[in-house]
Amino acid sequence: MTHAVSRRLALAATAAAAASLCTLAGPAAAQPGPWPKQPVRLVVTFPPGGAPDILARLFADKAQLGQPVVIDNVPGAGGNIGADKVAKAAPDGHTLVMGTVGTHAINGALYARMPYDMVRDFAPVAHVASAPNLLVVTNSLPAKTVPELIAWLKANPNAASFGSPGVGSSVHVSGELFKSLTGTQMQHVPYKGRQFAIPDLVGGQIQLMFDNMPSALPMAREGKIRALAQTTARRSAAAPDIPTVGESVPGFEATTWFAVFAPAATPKEVVARVHAEMQRVFKLPEVADKLKALGLEPWISSPDELARYQATEIAKWAKVVKDSGAKAE
Repeated sequence: MTHAVSRRLALAATAAAAASLCTLAGPAAAQPGPWPKQPVRLVVTFPPGGAPDILARLFADKAQLGQPVVIDNVPGAGGNIGADKVAKAAPDGHTLVMGTVGTHAINGALYARMPYDMVRDFAPVAHVASAPNLLVVTNSLPAKTVPELIAWLKANPNAASFGSPGVGSSVHVSGELFKSLTGTQMQHVPYKGRQFAIPDLVGGQIQLMFDNMPSALPMAREGKIRALAQTTARRSAAAPDIPTVGESVPGFEATTWFAVFAPAATPKEVVARVHAEMQRVFKLPEVADKLKALGLEPWISSPDELARYQATEIAKWAKVVKDSGAKAE
């Protein structure tokens, strides 16, 4: 037998042995392919223009994942429709949701029937940012301070309406909390998004809103509506001249927050990669400056930190909803 023939036989034997080992190893030996394999869909549960949409688009513009991040606005039912689509999506990391305090802390207590479980059906990725809601009124309303507003509401029970971008939103329950703590009466008017509510507020068809600060502050600065107070415990650095509701109504505090979730059972390594990219993007100086100007306070939590924070928020808002008697159909 020639040396060349012997060498070919040896190579063939080696290849056969390798093939045999692969066969014995079976499917478990297969390595998962790289992620992402396709564009990443980031669902926003409200229409364009609000804080969750702004945050999602900032991330999409700056993310470097090897595939584009595509924003998909899926509003309706207080954010439940969009969140449910993600809850039921394939857990492969290609579908995420920009969740809110409504979709992932409030709605479970507000809706008699939920299409998803706020905790069980999701893998926490990261808390992104939080912001006050801003108590704003139409310019024709005589009240210029929170005490004046309370006095006017008590003198005119149910004469005022407050708008929101949907039942269960932080904008909605901020109003319910205000009613509960001040003993005032006013009607809630849910819209299909803030862009439909704001024209009615400017025009005086509704009298007030507890709108997200990033949306409401620029309009208040322009004089289109009047800002009376912000809803967090402390004044935001973006609006140090605007008092908090709690300065006049002890115990009032409502923070709206935004966080990214993936479907439950999404691989931990994919969650870790999204989390790392979110940290990078939201620490960019130009992104941080944008958030500050809008009154958003960034906090990119770990998945575990988000899970713990979500649990405390669920308990808090369940009590608020129960005390207020608010319900969603």
